[in-house]
Amino acid sequence: MKTKTWLALITLYIVWGSTYIGIKIAVETIPPFLHAGIRFLISGLILILWQKAAGNELPTKRQWLSAAVVGNFLLLGGNGLVAWAEQTIPSGIAALIIASTPMFLVLLEAFRKGGAKPTWQVLVGLLIGFIGIFILVGPGELSGSDLKLNPLGVIALLSASALWASGSIYSKTADLPNSALMTTGAEMLMGSIGLFIVSFAMRETQTWNFTAVSTRSIYGLIYLILIGSIVGFGSYTWLLKNVPISLVSTYAYVNPIVAVLLGFWLLHEPLESRIWLGTAIILGSVIFINSRGKPKVKQEARQITPEEIT
Repeated sequence: MKTKTWLALITLYIVWGSTYIGIKIAVETIPPFLHAGIRFLISGLILILWQKAAGNELPTKRQWLSAAVVGNFLLLGGNGLVAWAEQTIPSGIAALIIASTPMFLVLLEAFRKGGAKPTWQVLVGLLIGFIGIFILVGPGELSGSDLKLNPLGVIALLSASALWASGSIYSKTADLPNSALMTTGAEMLMGSIGLFIVSFAMRETQTWNFTAVSTRSIYGLIYLILIGSIVGFGSYTWLLKNVPISLVSTYAYVNPIVAVLLGFWLLHEPLESRIWLGTAIILGSVIFINSRGKPKVKQEARQITPEEIT
């Protein structure tokens, strides 16, 4: 494999695996929905202006509407809830729960009119995967663990996975620009509007003291904008055009592990046997589902992967 491909893959692994820490740090002193709105407003404008300068057409009115639907499912429902949950949930565990997104994708695809129905092997994989989630987030008494997770945070993360899967399925038939980066920019821009509306509705700006924002949180937000969004999506788009999708999809299995390890090393988050067991079961289930599903489900579960939420 070429050096450039390895560098792009490693960049994707590290960047999208580290965004959970970036979110955790940013929301320490910046309200979660407000921080996400700022992040995607700036990232979206950068991508749209970049693609316009490269000669790509701006989205049509209908495409803007489609981008609004997809962007709010993915970024308001997905990323916004992740940011909200990470106020109380360790970043590594958040990444592991979000790794269940392909499982929700298979379930929702099965109920969609004309959608591919899962095989019995995939149903077994789903059951095993949700057992892994239960081990990870269930009562500590069942596993002898001292780790206690906020139930509302866990529900928010599972909801984020389901909403991301819903938006991803809708995007397959939506009228969107041909340029992947223009589409991403439009979805970010429209999603940021929804994030700002929710932020204002939750009175985040009224209860937030701007002068109390730490330099650490500002650096986290800048990292998310420039590295998490621009570099991460840039690497992902390049890889999609230059290497097999099966190779690109490996980041869905690597990034949660990267997030867990970085959370342990940099934020001193817990790292115990219960977490490793949940990690092995959840990721093993996702790999099994991708390898045993019908071609249509298999392709979608690979193309629409959890770390895009971050």
